[in-house]
Formats: sequence, C-alpha cells, structure tokens
Amino acid sequence: MIVKLKKLSSGMKMLNISLCLLLFLCWGWAVAQEPAVPVFRAPMTDGAADPAGFSVSYPVDKLNPTTGINKPKQLNVLFILVDDLRPALGVYGDRVAKSPQIDDFAQQAYVFERAYANQAVCVASRYNLLLGSRSTSTGLYDFGRAFRDFYPKSTTLPEHFKQNGYYTAAIGKVFHVGHNTYNDAQSWSVPHAHDLVIEYADKSTKGQTREEALFANKSWAQANALRKGIPWECLDVPDETYADGRVAQLAAERLSELKGQDQPFFLAVGFARPHLPFSVPKKYWDLYDPEELPMPTSQVNPEGSLPYSNKRDGEIVQYLGIPSAAENDPFPDSVTRKLIHGYYAGVSFVDAQIGKVLQQLHDTGLDENTIVVLWGDHGYLLGEMGMWTKHVNHELANRIPLLVHLPAMSKQVKTQTLVETVDIYPTLADLCEIAIKTTQQPLDGKSFVSFLKEQTTNTKEYVYHCFPRDGKLGRAVRDKRYRLIAWEPLQGDAPVAYELYDYQDGLLETVNIWRPDHPAFIKLKAALDAEPSAAAFRQESKRIE
Repeated sequence: MIVKLKKLSSGMKMLNISLCLLLFLCWGWAVAQEPAVPVFRAPMTDGAADPAGFSVSYPVDKLNPTTGINKPKQLNVLFILVDDLRPALGVYGDRVAKSPQIDDFAQQAYVFERAYANQAVCVASRYNLLLGSRSTSTGLYDFGRAFRDFYPKSTTLPEHFKQNGYYTAAIGKVFHVGHNTYNDAQSWSVPHAHDLVIEYADKSTKGQTREEALFANKSWAQANALRKGIPWECLDVPDETYADGRVAQLAAERLSELKGQDQPFFLAVGFARPHLPFSVPKKYWDLYDPEELPMPTSQVNPEGSLPYSNKRDGEIVQYLGIPSAAENDPFPDSVTRKLIHGYYAGVSFVDAQIGKVLQQLHDTGLDENTIVVLWGDHGYLLGEMGMWTKHVNHELANRIPLLVHLPAMSKQVKTQTLVETVDIYPTLADLCEIAIKTTQQPLDGKSFVSFLKEQTTNTKEYVYHCFPRDGKLGRAVRDKRYRLIAWEPLQGDAPVAYELYDYQDGLLETVNIWRPDHPAFIKLKAALDAEPSAAAFRQESKRIE
C-alpha cells in the first residue's frame, strides 16, 4: 500500500525547523553542563589477565599490512622525573601521603611495585637511566665524571629518539647539574631549561649556602667555607615561587606549542622536591597533622650488619640545626617529626605540579598518542634504622616509584614483577619502534615490553644495584624475597664480606641472616658471580669554570 503524504504548508515547515533548532540548542547546553572527565581516572582492578582495558598489541605491534590500515601515528613520550621520591604515594599503599594527582594518573597505568634504582644517588641513577648502563659497567659512580669523557660517542636515551626524528627537550632536573656535573646538550633539540634544586623564598639572609654553591658547580672547598642553609621553609607563597611550580608552568606551555607540530616528541620534565631543603608553600604543609605522621619504628642498625653498610650524617647534616650522630643518634623526636612533615609536604607539592602537566597533556589532546612515564630517581630513608636520605644499599634507599601509561589504557595494572632503572631505555625504544642498533656505552637494560603485552612473563629473576662506601664497593642482587650484598675492597685483596636480608615480613632490614650454607645465599651468590666484574672508578673530569 502506498501512502501519500500531504504537502506541508510553509508555516508548518518553519515550525518544524524552529523545533529542530530548539532541540539542538538544548542538547548542546546539556552536554556543556556535564562535569569534566578527570585526567587519567578509571576504575581500579586487581591486576588480572588483560586488565588494562586496551588491545595489548597496541601500540607495541605494527598493524597487519594486509588489512590496508595505516600504522598508528608515531608515539610521543612524556617522561616525568622526580628527585628523592620513594613510593610515598597513595597508590603504593601509603595511607598518610596526600597525592591525588599521581593516584588518579595511576588508575590508568602500570604500577611497578618492585622497581629499583641501580645506585641510590642522583648523579649515578640518572646516568643509569639516560645511558641504560649500570654504574659497575661504566665506572661512573660519583659526581664530577662527565660521561662523554669516557664514552664520547655514547647515545643517550633522548639522543636515540632525536636521531630517529623526534624533537627532544628537557625542563627542570633531568641530568644531574651540580657537584662538577653538567647537562648534556647533545641529547636535546633545544637548550635545556634549567631551574634550581636548592632554593629559598626568604631572601633576608644574604649569600649562598653550601648546598646552593655545590648545585651551582662551585668547588667543594668553596662550598664548605659557606654557611649552612635551613632544612625546610614554610611560607604562604604561590607555587611558582619555587622551581617546581615554574617547571610545571613551562612544561604546560611547551605542550601547547607541541600540539601544533607533526614531529613526535620526547619531553623530559624533572622536579626537585621532595629533595632537601623542604622549601614548600605553606598550603602543602597544612595538609598534614604533624602528630599523625608515621615515626620510624626502629632507629638502630640491622643486627649483624656490616658497619660500613650503614649511614649516619652525610647530606642531612649539611643543613642548619640538624645534629651530627655524635651529638644525637637518633635525632630528637621533634627534629625527626619536622623532617618527615617536610618530606610529605614536598610529596604533595610535587604531586600538584605533576597534575598540572598531566592536565595540560589531556587538554591539548596529546594524551591520546603519548606514553607517560613517572620515575623516582632512587628511594629515601626517613630515619628508619637511624638513617636519612639515600647512599646505601638498603631497600628503602633503592626501591622507587615507576608508573607507565600507554595510550588507550583505561584501567590500572599493579605488578610485583622486578624491573630496574636501566630497563627503561630499551623498553621505550621498543614501544616507539625505534630499534637500538649499537651504542658505545654498555647497554645493560632488558626491555619489559613482553610483560606489557602479555602480563604473564617475568621480566627477570632479580635486580642489580650497587653503592661504594668507606673504600668498599657493595654489589647487590635482590629477588622477590631476599637481597644479597657482597662488599669487596676497591683496592687490595681483602676477603669479600656478605650481608643477606629477608623481606618476607616487611621492607625494613632487621637482621643480617648470612651464613655460607644458606640456600638463598648460594642461589644469589651464583647470580652475582655471573654478572660482569665491576669497572674501576673513573677519574674526575676537568671543572668547567
């Protein structure tokens, strides 16, 4: 049956058009009223198989050329580096930390709960990252060693991306700058946007402090003649008063500029806090009740530990009002509590700055094609075992936060698979499909892309790290339960001494359980013996005046 429709009058036509326009305007208004979607927010998961909510073959695998679908646009990398950040974050189970921005980001990221630095000091850990080389392979253990003096044709992580058509840039602390150590201009497409690590908003006291001088590449002799700076500052000032606020602002501006270009980018953004001094705006201090902060449960060295494996004094006593071990060991509770308060304030401050950068990545739409890595350069001690800062082989000084977000991820994957800092270089190269051909420097890292694809394969059986102390080099391997540390003299032929620690009941060393017939010692010693011999210390490079 054919139905003939009546011809509408011109008045009816105008009425229908008006109604359509009204409906369209109402729909647009309703959409505009919906709340903005939080950046990187998604439901939590328990890390079951394929929990990430995206095709695990993207973006790692090339698309099948027979389908006629073009290969996805080359991925960008936003690499966020944080100085002295241990896993004092809500996503890592810290119930005290106020870290909402990183916690939101982590809901769409791989959260590596057993990631480790290769050496617990800023300069070496950043060489480990940017060269993909362990300190024991290069001999670069200490400040003042320019890696290009020894590996002039080495290829850094950002330089590898630069050689493969990427725009590469650094904002804030990426390479360690200070203590006769400098940026590597060759790694970047544009000049490094450097900012301060040691900084005070109160300018009433004139002249540099010793730590300011060291980070300005003054000599140790010059620095040691200067006054000590205060260990914390709590003033009601804007975020941009301090370097991390300015770094976040500049990074956001740079992302806006990158939005309009077709060239892929590798953007490294480095933050200074929670490194000492805890110079942090007052509003972040106010997030915490000092009486509710966690105090160390043990402030004595592990039972049976070797004396040179432990630490007192060092970096922490370079600040005014901090007693030496000879004066107070451990510190008075009032000093301990204030330092812990400052550290957590620093965590919340840097969390807010990172949130600004991630928000800008989202607002520009670049997040749809950008890998985001958040990495702490090493761990940190807050009075545990009577020790402060880093510079030891113990767990809390070497365990780091590592979070990796891939485009199209919608859920969180928490994992205790073992990774170490040197693994990041080959992993990012694999993810972006820019093969590493040869490097002059030894490349020790192992890509964990296979884990990202399948989440069923172990990355490695143990991680490796080291630290030199008191004329000895401590080389360590850590598996999922134990850590073995072998202490060998840097000179001479004294016998090797060992420490073995069991972490089944927690992440704090309590007793050295080493004995020559312990099954864990036998297993881990074989692993350590299979590693290459440690390279000798490099000579200090010539100072740049």
